[in-house]
Amino acid sequence: QVQIAESGGGLVQSGGSLRLSCSASGIKFNPYDMGWYRQAPGQSRELVARMYLGGTAEYGDSVKGRATITRNHARYAVYLQMMNLKPEDTAVYYCKVDDAWGQGTEVTVSS
Repeated sequence: QVQIAESGGGLVQSGGSLRLSCSASGIKFNPYDMGWYRQAPGQSRELVARMYLGGTAEYGDSVKGRATITRNHARYAVYLQMMNLKPEDTAVYYCKVDDAWGQGTEVTVSS
């Protein structure tokens, strides 16, 4: 069974940046799809960014131009770098590894 470890959340000032990390263990093969989603209070979960094993990346419209997703295949890890953070980026950020979800890491952007 896959275990997912997320880190990097916290309090960030508006205009600042952050880097979220996620690593998977308990698996034998590199995940096909690794990515980040977020859920703000009272809202549905949405895609932030995802990257497929071949390197293709997808970004949510709200973060395009401000987010960069990368993977480390050797470590079964995925990283999310976000810049120019806004208060509306405040949410719980979840790592998704194929069909498995992490517990989430909270990001708060102060205005």
